[in-house]
Amino acid sequence: MPATCAVRVLFLVAALCIGAGSAAAQASPYIPLDHPLLALLEHLIARGDVEDPSPHVRPLRRADAARVLTRADTADHGTSRLVRRLRDEFAERSSPMWEAEARAGGQAYTSARRDLLRPDGNDGAAPYADLALRATFGPIVAVTRPAIEPRVTDDPDWPGRRNVDVAGRLVEGYVGAQFRYARLLYGQLDHNWGPVGVPGIPLSSYGYERQGVMLEIGNRAVRLTALATDLNDGTDSAGVVNHRYYFVHRLGVRLSSRLDFAAWEGNVLAGAGRQFETRYRNPLSFGYLANTIGVGDRGNEMLGIDARWRGFGRTVLEAQLALDDFWYKDRAFNRDRWALTVAGSGPVGAAAAWRAMYTQVSSLALRAFNRAENFTDAGVGIGRNFSDYDQLLVRVSLPLFERWLVTPEVTAIRQGEGRIEDPYPEGPDLIATPALFIGTVERTFRAGVAVTGRAGLLDLSAEGGFLRITNAGHVEGATDDRFEARIQATLGLRWSGAISEDE
Repeated sequence: MPATCAVRVLFLVAALCIGAGSAAAQASPYIPLDHPLLALLEHLIARGDVEDPSPHVRPLRRADAARVLTRADTADHGTSRLVRRLRDEFAERSSPMWEAEARAGGQAYTSARRDLLRPDGNDGAAPYADLALRATFGPIVAVTRPAIEPRVTDDPDWPGRRNVDVAGRLVEGYVGAQFRYARLLYGQLDHNWGPVGVPGIPLSSYGYERQGVMLEIGNRAVRLTALATDLNDGTDSAGVVNHRYYFVHRLGVRLSSRLDFAAWEGNVLAGAGRQFETRYRNPLSFGYLANTIGVGDRGNEMLGIDARWRGFGRTVLEAQLALDDFWYKDRAFNRDRWALTVAGSGPVGAAAAWRAMYTQVSSLALRAFNRAENFTDAGVGIGRNFSDYDQLLVRVSLPLFERWLVTPEVTAIRQGEGRIEDPYPEGPDLIATPALFIGTVERTFRAGVAVTGRAGLLDLSAEGGFLRITNAGHVEGATDDRFEARIQATLGLRWSGAISEDE
């Protein structure tokens, strides 16, 4: 992020703190997407036992999780003890306060890429350790979590250095100001905007954490969320360096106790000597009108809508639809590009939950005539990492002993030969390109199971499954049967305490 932008953010934080007065609320850290107990909370939300405090937007604040858990019915039913346990885990702490958590253990994997549906990279085993430090001072929260993780140097999606023996990364690192109707965050942590279970289309945690400024205004009924971030520079075929930026914002509205709706848009800006112009960072602007067909098209614009409906008892239906760089005229000179997800979830018996979803990304989605405007960062998708595919997923989750979540699932993927970083076709090649499934279609079927949770000092995240791949590598008739798995196990110690209010 440019230094001038960072300075503005700091001045804004200071102004909010000075002017907040009695409107200030106690700040709360965000629950990271790799938290060992988050899957158990998502399980309760999928069952309908706990309200979703922020549909289609993750991460959640710890205070928001505690609030919906407190409101949940704890009568004698199959998940009441789990609700109470998570309520204690995410309970509000007094402020000012500090927390420290140190974890150390190891990782083992059949391929270094975190996505087991698209295995790549070497297999191996490596140590893992991180140190999380958190502090709250009234409306201010500060969090940092550096980690030692040698596995990343074998991960094809890793954007950092590979020629090191001991690799490190910052899993979380942010400072935020939180008030009753406004929150501002500067730093980095994982985000996912979309139905839980697959990477969101506009923003996801598929890649590694990115720096940015995030703004939230409103409450559960109406909420505006915006994120502005730098992307890694890219070099075109002439050797010219293109500066790249990404801005995404979303307006969510709770239309009733059963129905949530949101509209969002994301814009990739790129060019030699390009700056992150202020008008592209306006969270209240409809950029497609104001910029794309207003002053002129200087970016790759994606438009989207989200919907969530609790329809039949506790059954929830969700949808996310995106149009990438929609042309309202001269349509014969371009192809429509889209991505979509439809999903459903609900309870099974007294304690289990089901989730099913179908997602599709068209062959040319997430790409642009100017490759610097692709929805990628260092070659990895900002939201989705693949174009030209569809996927069907069905899973069941079951909590064990209020500590572990066991999740068997089956998944089927059809992948065409279109690639998110391929050059965009032009002229007759563009018109002749199929809207979905270019060339030979690779088909993957996977049956697997995941286990995640925390018991005492032990945090565990494990996943494995058998893959049956036909037309492997897009070669007609080729097959590949393989087992892919990963596990991370750590032992951790946690400390916390109050911070003296003496000046």
